[in-house]
Amino acid sequence: MTRPDRPIYLDNHATTPLDPRVLAAMRPWWEANFANPASVEHAMGRAAEDAVESARAHIATLIGADPSEIILTSGATESNNLAIKGASRFAAAQGTGRRRVVTLTTEHKCVLESVRDLAAEGFEPVLLPVRPDGTLDLATLEAALASAPTLLVSVMAVNNEIGTVHDLAAIGEAAKRHGALFHTDAAQAAGRIPLDVGAIRADLLSLSAHKLYGPKGIGALYVRRRPRVRLAPLFSGGGQERGLRSGTLAAPLAVGFGEACRIAADELVLDAGRIAGQRDRFLAALRAVVPDIEVNGTPASRIPGNLSLAFPGGVTAQALMDAAPGLCLSTGSACSSAEVEPSHVLRALGLPEARARATLRVGIGRFTSPAEVDLAAAALGVAWRRAVAERSGAPAEPAGE
Repeated sequence: MTRPDRPIYLDNHATTPLDPRVLAAMRPWWEANFANPASVEHAMGRAAEDAVESARAHIATLIGADPSEIILTSGATESNNLAIKGASRFAAAQGTGRRRVVTLTTEHKCVLESVRDLAAEGFEPVLLPVRPDGTLDLATLEAALASAPTLLVSVMAVNNEIGTVHDLAAIGEAAKRHGALFHTDAAQAAGRIPLDVGAIRADLLSLSAHKLYGPKGIGALYVRRRPRVRLAPLFSGGGQERGLRSGTLAAPLAVGFGEACRIAADELVLDAGRIAGQRDRFLAALRAVVPDIEVNGTPASRIPGNLSLAFPGGVTAQALMDAAPGLCLSTGSACSSAEVEPSHVLRALGLPEARARATLRVGIGRFTSPAEVDLAAAALGVAWRRAVAERSGAPAEPAGE
């Protein structure tokens, strides 16, 4: 049962709770063996190294890779930077004439900023639009690839706001046919949908542990070895991780990441079915009290736990959150200069500003219970009626749980 004094957490796209099994796997590497995995001269160091390599194997298995192709990083932001900047800078140093880097307007900010940073280094960033449902028109990608030699295509597997699942196999095939590298940010996809780097023809793929019930502070970059993809490292150091990511590895975090991937590989289908059921239950209950609510993005191709919901009545997402303090949700907006602006993703869909401002992102996860989705739907219904009443100047309905 959900405790009445505990917030209901529906923000699993921002981060997921640590699975208790992951915490149990990590604890010995904080307490009993705290050795540096690079200290292979002694037994504790070798044991730590073995634990890290076992974790690397679990990470690789989740995406159909070889363990030697997994580079451990601090998270998906670093992985995306290393993939995009590393591939581009290495190619430039080899004298390639390919300078075009193609991505989407709906990508995560770290991808968009990485691509824009490369413009100052002589590269040509190309940001492709998406359809109103958030999907990529493959003809648009084909036209961009055919119009100039392209070095790299970077398209996320799953959008972090609207849950759209892109056709990675088709995108990867197009990139390969035009001689471009293909990178995908799979932070929101891993553990939620099946991934196979061979099937999608990925050269580079980014992961983040805390998006799949693992610890914060660790991620990975898949770097294909055959044929080999070459990267320039972002910073210098001791040459760990095949010389691509220097720095002492955090063995407990690596072990936790590996365990999270092991669990995800074993339970993905079960998780997906249960979470989809919770999502549908939540949406049906919410539509019963807010009949004109609309879902942003395509319902046909989205991950099970995602809902991007536009509320009617001229209310704002922030007003809804203020009226429902017991719910942990996201507005899908970014704060800038003390003003809350509609997110770049919602703008890229071409949504009217009023609808974008009225959008809440709901992320249902592994540990969301049926009781929680029922309570959350009821609380949002009350919050919506209260916000509409306050906007119209009518007496506000008391907030409820």
